[in-house]
Amino acid sequence: MPMAHPRLAPQPPTIMTSSPAQPLYITMHPQDNVAIVANDGGLPAGTVFPCGLTLIGHVPQGHKVALTPIAQGAPVRRYNVIIGYALQDLPAGSWVNEKLLRMPAARELDHLPIGTAQREPQPPLEGYTFEGYRNPDGSVGTRNILAITQTVQCVAGVTAFAVKRIKDELLPRFPHVDDVVALEHGYGCGVAIDAPEAIIPIRTLRHLSLNPNFGGEVMVVSLGCEKLQPERLLPPGAIPIADQREAPPLDVVCLQDDTHVGFMAMVASIMRQAETHLTRLNARRREIVPASELVVGVQCGGSDAFSGVTANPAVGFCADLLVRAGGTVMFSETTEVRDGVDQLTARAATPEVAQAMIREMAWYDAYLQRGSVDRSANTTPGNKKGGLSNIVEKAMGSIVKSGSSAISGVLAPGEKLQQKGLIYAATPASDFICGTLQLAAGMNLHIFTTGRGTPYGLAACPVVKVATRSDLARRWHDLMDVNAGRIADGEVTIEDLGWEMFHLLLEVASGRKKTWAEQWKLHNALVLFNPAPIT
Repeated sequence: MPMAHPRLAPQPPTIMTSSPAQPLYITMHPQDNVAIVANDGGLPAGTVFPCGLTLIGHVPQGHKVALTPIAQGAPVRRYNVIIGYALQDLPAGSWVNEKLLRMPAARELDHLPIGTAQREPQPPLEGYTFEGYRNPDGSVGTRNILAITQTVQCVAGVTAFAVKRIKDELLPRFPHVDDVVALEHGYGCGVAIDAPEAIIPIRTLRHLSLNPNFGGEVMVVSLGCEKLQPERLLPPGAIPIADQREAPPLDVVCLQDDTHVGFMAMVASIMRQAETHLTRLNARRREIVPASELVVGVQCGGSDAFSGVTANPAVGFCADLLVRAGGTVMFSETTEVRDGVDQLTARAATPEVAQAMIREMAWYDAYLQRGSVDRSANTTPGNKKGGLSNIVEKAMGSIVKSGSSAISGVLAPGEKLQQKGLIYAATPASDFICGTLQLAAGMNLHIFTTGRGTPYGLAACPVVKVATRSDLARRWHDLMDVNAGRIADGEVTIEDLGWEMFHLLLEVASGRKKTWAEQWKLHNALVLFNPAPIT
């Protein structure tokens, strides 16, 4: 039973009603010569679809079946894109997997369409609000958190010990503060800190300290002898102030300071300084702010063939709603959008935005080449088990999270947002590094889609988890916040679920609803992107 919608457009697919036992396949475009099997557990050999197509072997759920005979060397199309070339003759009804495909070469980065796919501006969405925390620099937080910045990994153990005591002994006295988090990382010393590309981890750490969910309260724990000195991490002028008053001195607890006699003296200093910041944070209250103050990062991990069918198109529709409301949406994962570069440059708001995207992708191509790999190294065993044959197919499903709005800006890794709209934040596709860089850019809310399943979460920001399949949503019922599998089940449309997520984001941003990751306190470590040498 086919389901079709235009290439990469987040529009409602056509789903025909069927009984649970009826075999079902999903196509993404009328020109496709493969479809994915939708039934839980896959389908056995001999299964006959309503159209008459018969499976000649078992095909797992999410995996591709040839709709017509495909000759050796002929293109295999999904999303109306060539995702590979057949390595042998593939009869109609056969299982088409990664072992039977030769991956196409990457699209060259010249002669790309520039701004040719601009759609008519959609009417603005007005009147949508949430309750957030206004910061001195004008940004808005969705949570009220004390973050303790660290200049070097050496201080991580001491800081973690102090943070536990702060949570146990101090935090109960400050009911309007949501949490205390240590910005632990593996950088700061033993690195070529003056190498040109060292700016990426340094500015990432700097901008992490200034995330909107931290309320402008900057506190630093330093060892004393590290290469990344506090003044280099946060030089004068790095911390925004509300007016022309002289900026206060940087609040640093240096563990090697002579006044610290013994371990507990270090801990006491951290706790004493933390109490000052907690007092100021506790005086803050949520206020009604427009939805335009949302800064939402979108990401996927543990992707499967349903990611580009259900969850990611719904997130893309939601992204369009957020942009229409005046908000900011960041999409990232360079290797997972690289094969759709022509689609992205075509949506660039200006030629300068298109050139910036090309520059970032060319930089990443060279970065991978230095490691003797290319974008094909991205796909995981789980991706393939979930039906994604290669990075081309994965990219077509990933890119749709960006919706259809014009791309108004580009961020290099570690840079901070300076504008609203749909932003391409160039990051590696690694879940942890991408999330860290989006936090540094200024993300105050996160949407994360998954098909295979991952308990990913961030301490600094609420993470709304979206399951691509109903089976995953049922099994991980207390980890997934949204079940996008209902789209494939025919229960809701992409548009319906996009609106549902839009309203859910406003509730989560207001603190009226907690995500499962927040309830269980599931937090992944911050992981810096450091392409510079380690000494």
